[in-house]
Amino acid sequence: MRIAQVAPLFETVPPNAYGGTERIIATLCDNLVKLGHDVTLYAAAGSGTSARLYESRACGLRDDSAPRVSATAAHLAMLEDVRMQQAAFDIIHCHLSHFQHFPFFAEFAAKTLTTPHGRLDYADLPKALGHWPDMPMNSISMSQRTPLAQANWVKNIYHGLPFDLYLPNPSCASDGPGYLAFMGRFSRDKRADRAIAIAAAAGLPLKLAAKIDADDRAWFRQEIEPHIDGQSVEYVGEITESEKPRFIGDAAALLFPIDWPEPFGLVVIEAMAHGTPSIVWRNGAMEEIIDEGVSGFVVDTLEQAVAAVPRALALDRAKVRYCFERRFDAARMVNDYLTVYQDLLRAKQPALAGQ
Repeated sequence: MRIAQVAPLFETVPPNAYGGTERIIATLCDNLVKLGHDVTLYAAAGSGTSARLYESRACGLRDDSAPRVSATAAHLAMLEDVRMQQAAFDIIHCHLSHFQHFPFFAEFAAKTLTTPHGRLDYADLPKALGHWPDMPMNSISMSQRTPLAQANWVKNIYHGLPFDLYLPNPSCASDGPGYLAFMGRFSRDKRADRAIAIAAAAGLPLKLAAKIDADDRAWFRQEIEPHIDGQSVEYVGEITESEKPRFIGDAAALLFPIDWPEPFGLVVIEAMAHGTPSIVWRNGAMEEIIDEGVSGFVVDTLEQAVAAVPRALALDRAKVRYCFERRFDAARMVNDYLTVYQDLLRAKQPALAGQ
């Protein structure tokens, strides 16, 4: 198959540090190429991929040192390039969340697939979707669909990561309680403040590995920074891919105390792959991702989270890893997408024959 993958332009694919969407796109591209497909990736220059890279921008928007950049203009230019080159592809898989590609792709909608990676409860999305109701869409959790149940959902495909990318640390459980970990981004929605409260009440140190976006800097300084003492709460910075195995693999448990409708939560399956259990809030996709009492615990309150800490530390880390192997291996994800691509092509052929 000749497949185009259209990535957001905020980060390279894969990202240098934070960026779950770009990491999934990179995994999908590389595995499709391994299976013999002709893959073109539309992404920022500097992306590392075994696919053919079409450089849609000189660098990722978040890495651009220019005083002013326009994410809207950058994505519009990329989408026009894809539209002009669409005849070269059997399938065009777009990973943008806010439907800006719909008017560009409307004339060849039957050979497109949209995987939105973000939340879909924005007030303006239903009206936009109403103009292009037939665009084939794929969700990354059933929860993600809830605000737009009327969309043309063709499949639900959970994320996957390469089987051997992360491996459990077998010595972690014997090294004592260790520390609790928080990884991601210091946004209000991710609730690192809750993680601090949980760790303090549980009597365990907390290590924070997270990105600080400009919009979140004031909140970080007010709510998080005063608690960082280097001992009970340690900030290790925004970690790279190579630093994750030690950070997550050595952790006693991951805290994911979110306060928003998380569409998937990639860090939770990253922890799972390391054999590290997670304590997560009952928001968004979490009940779909966690095997309760096996890979972690889903809670509703701080009190429940604190009570879950000793139970999480007692979980069998080999069974946590098995949950990842059974449900979130990249090979399963790629095969699921290939099934959708093939279904779209088969549906398209009768329509062409009737023209």
